[in-house]
Amino acid sequence: MITLHVNIDHVATLRQARGTRYPDPVWAASLCELAGADGITVHLREDRRHIQERDVELLRKTVRGTLNLEMAATSAMVEIARQLRPDIVTLVPERREERTTEGGLDLLGGELRQIEAAISALQAERIPISVFIAPESAQLRAAEKLKVPRIELHTGAYCDATLSLGHDHLERADAELERLAHAAEEAVGLGLHVAAGHGLDYNNVRAVAAIPGVEELNIGHALVSRAVLVGLDRAVRDMLAILHEVA
Repeated sequence: MITLHVNIDHVATLRQARGTRYPDPVWAASLCELAGADGITVHLREDRRHIQERDVELLRKTVRGTLNLEMAATSAMVEIARQLRPDIVTLVPERREERTTEGGLDLLGGELRQIEAAISALQAERIPISVFIAPESAQLRAAEKLKVPRIELHTGAYCDATLSLGHDHLERADAELERLAHAAEEAVGLGLHVAAGHGLDYNNVRAVAAIPGVEELNIGHALVSRAVLVGLDRAVRDMLAILHEVA
């Protein structure tokens, strides 16, 4: 059975919009777990635009499932991970001008040494690591070379294609879905555990959940958006119902 990890960043985004103490992402995490979520994902960004260190500290004490801390591969963030000791750290790219994380880490580019240093430091602390990468063979082979046990496939291109109004959007969505499936198959062949996320919603999630080898989905914006209308408990249970259908 594929597992669901709920990203609660956007609960914190709503709080930070007015500088209040509510809605509290820690409360939101508890509601998600009570509704059946297997884990909680948060991205502690360097500019602290939504999740704050206080949130992660409390989540570390209260989350009963898996706490996944997304973060940039910087020495400052590694030190925070050392102190908080999440169940898993997912290294992600980060640019201050972006609205949300766009694209995967480039494990072949100029920041490789920085990524290697972060991985080495986290491994020394026995903190499990995942890397958020595009569904590309070269990136998968680079992840395997870095000896990380887990990867998260960036599903943004597929999700964008499903939302497109162009006449060829179905063809593009099918092509991106096939790319994800091939990447998952290759990753499993390399001995990697596979998660997927970014842009998944109630309409496009079935196809990704059905990909052999994908063990975990990270979903945030769609869940929190539905929660505004129907409540967080219902939003999580609706997503779980879809995943159960696929299983």
